[in-house]
Amino acid sequence: MVRVVCGLNNQENLSKAKKYSSILIKLLPLIAFAAPLALLYLLNPVDSYLKLSAQDSFQVMWKGRTFQLFFIWLVALEFILSWEIIKLKLSKHNKTRLAAFALVLLLPTLYVVSENYFGLNSAIANWALQSGVTFSDSMPLAIEYMVFSLLFFVTTFLSFGKKGLTGFALPALFVGLVGVLYTIDNVFPYGQFTPFQLLVPTTASLAAGVLGLMGNTVVIGAEIGTGMPTLQVTGVLGTAKFAVAWPCAGIESLLIFTAVALLFLKRMNISRKTKIGYFAFGAAVTYFINVLRIVIFSPLGCNMG
Repeated sequence: MVRVVCGLNNQENLSKAKKYSSILIKLLPLIAFAAPLALLYLLNPVDSYLKLSAQDSFQVMWKGRTFQLFFIWLVALEFILSWEIIKLKLSKHNKTRLAAFALVLLLPTLYVVSENYFGLNSAIANWALQSGVTFSDSMPLAIEYMVFSLLFFVTTFLSFGKKGLTGFALPALFVGLVGVLYTIDNVFPYGQFTPFQLLVPTTASLAAGVLGLMGNTVVIGAEIGTGMPTLQVTGVLGTAKFAVAWPCAGIESLLIFTAVALLFLKRMNISRKTKIGYFAFGAAVTYFINVLRIVIFSPLGCNMG
């Protein structure tokens, strides 16, 4: 009788161990990218190119690592929403695939360590400088985003196959697109990238209209040399003048909104027209909130310079 009970307990423990190990293996793609960012935050190396410590870089939205945190959040959210349907494609019998999977899991950490402690950032920045990139110091971070995107694509493919790759495409595309945007601004700074800059005059005009309704005197002009729209705002606190480039025109907020909206809309059982309507309304609200953000800068500029 004792042997039977012990045997049942051992079988239950073995079953629990298999269940937990299966959960852990399924979560490895998330852990593989969260771990190097946590390591970077805890070790806190000073990045001579970002001119920030690693911890500070996680608090900076534009040309910082805040979007990396959004990336981790999107991956975690995808796991939560799709946990029951994602299936592992790993097999103990396919040793080649297992070895490739183990190597790819280590690559994000190896990349972060290499760029901060083995001179990779310096090599990238020097290459960018020699190539004529204006903001060459920001290129290591831009490439970090794109490397994370590529590695996450490979990791999810090895873990979950083609279906998993499709399901996790959104976080990978999100972090890769951030790297592309950073690169565009590094190569074409001060609003030189015309396709994105087309949105800026409308943004500046809307901000000027709101500032006018608040009792300010606003003069819209253009910056000499770059052609960026400028707003000269005069109010009770004084006068402030600033130029508006496309990174200030709502690109960041629209990018975040698009990623989150698509993540939920693709699971909603509603018509395509309704989805488009929801998305368009949300995008318009997000864009106008960014206009208000620019409006808030004006009194700050008048008061603080």
